[in-house]
Amino acid sequence: MTDKTLNWTSSDDAMVENAIRRGATRRELLHMLLAGGVALSAGGAILGSATSAFAATPKSGGHLKAAGWSASTADTLDPAKASLSTDYVRCCALYNRLTFLDKGGVTQMELAESVESSDAKVWTVKLRSGVTFHDGKTLSSQDVVFSLMRHLDPDVGSKVNSIAKQITSAKVVDPLTVEITLANPNADLPTILAMHHFMIVQDGTTDFSKGIGTGAFKLESFEPGVKSVAVRNPNYFKSAGPYIDSFEYFAISDDNARVNALLSGDIHLAASIKPRSMKLVESQPGFVLSQTTSGNYTNLNMRLDMEPGNKADFVVGMKNLVNREQIQKSVMRGLAEIANDQPVSPASIYYNAELKPKAFDPEKAKFHFEKAGLVGQSIPIIASDAATSSVDMATLVQQAGAEIGMNFDVQRVPSDGYWSNYWLKAPVHFGNINPRPTPDILFSLLYSSDAPWNESQFKSPKFDSLLVEARGLLDQAKRKAIYDEMQVMISEEAGTVIPVFLSNVDALSGTLKGLEANPLGGQMGYAFAEYVWLDA
Repeated sequence: MTDKTLNWTSSDDAMVENAIRRGATRRELLHMLLAGGVALSAGGAILGSATSAFAATPKSGGHLKAAGWSASTADTLDPAKASLSTDYVRCCALYNRLTFLDKGGVTQMELAESVESSDAKVWTVKLRSGVTFHDGKTLSSQDVVFSLMRHLDPDVGSKVNSIAKQITSAKVVDPLTVEITLANPNADLPTILAMHHFMIVQDGTTDFSKGIGTGAFKLESFEPGVKSVAVRNPNYFKSAGPYIDSFEYFAISDDNARVNALLSGDIHLAASIKPRSMKLVESQPGFVLSQTTSGNYTNLNMRLDMEPGNKADFVVGMKNLVNREQIQKSVMRGLAEIANDQPVSPASIYYNAELKPKAFDPEKAKFHFEKAGLVGQSIPIIASDAATSSVDMATLVQQAGAEIGMNFDVQRVPSDGYWSNYWLKAPVHFGNINPRPTPDILFSLLYSSDAPWNESQFKSPKFDSLLVEARGLLDQAKRKAIYDEMQVMISEEAGTVIPVFLSNVDALSGTLKGLEANPLGGQMGYAFAEYVWLDA
């Protein structure tokens, strides 16, 4: 066996550092090095060096360039209307929330010093003092009240209107204290306030083009669908960060082009790369892969109020025609976990492990398609690169359908405009849902009768009633039992097929440090700009 340390490269350093970032123990790291042909004595030295580099003091300065995968002319700096990861990245940089989720999924305070309640219905929020907006105005309770209550205004078009409706009042107690009253008890409120949409904006704001918030960065320029440039906020209230002087964010929809931009040094971070690109990145020295499995998914939606989804047998047939194992192994190259057609991920304490995924059964699918009278008909499936791997998934469904006499017409449409023109509208189409921290949020956004993103137009008074009941329970065992039942209802009755939970992989230059996993998704829950630094 040769001593690999003689040929140790920067890519090997990156491999070790990435393993440390994922939480690998020292013993696991040594086993990894030994398997790679590194002598035990040398392995200890390498780990010491890599650990030291990983824990290095953040450096200030530099201009960060990062590329997401989806953007459109509908991009917005209004956090209430944010719907794409690109929106979330910009909003996380420009604004702050009352609370935020750390890498362990624990709710921490941000603009709030405390969020407390004795009955889960009336909540008292104490704000940090001395926080200022980018224009110099001091943060006050009135800003918080305005930010929360605007979600209830139908003219605003908030993406979390259905969630915010539980707030019956938010009132100023004093300049740094807000009292929030809910229609019904909800123990999840501190976690809900950590959602991207609940960023705090300045009282009375109607023009969001300047992006004035309290965040780590101030907006320099913003071109919807093109790019944004932001510069460090010198008056940021946190003692640490941001470290970079400025950052530029834009989208490169083509996965190969995004990866090539990283490898050529044009960008420091390529967000959400496809599994087929991973080996290319890993083969190049000086680059790192950051993997996050946090409950995001691409799903196939069949509107129950439109042909052919209004035929129950068509929906059942589709659920039996989707080959989940093939999607996991072939499409996602193993970077996914089999799902069971409901949105609560296995990482959640509320996940119903007893609910099994539908088996791939073409003959059973054919039986239901025949019963629906659809065999031989041409059925369009709308897919786009905007929804991660949806084109590949649609192709698998098309191929499986052809074997049983079903004619699925896969229509690949452009990323630009997909979310406004096809998502939620086409009879059969794909969605791409980012992680949410609680079942209540997922169900409220996607499956309640008044959900703003009710992808299949699933409506059930019983489901709506259970949602309200579970929301106010402090008894976790009872709450889980109700959520288990609701997951079964979604899996059996809704027109959504969720085949796998995706592992998001961001690719980054070895000079970009500080990126960690976060339960709200890749790119550090889309808040990476505030926490990373360049070690050039």
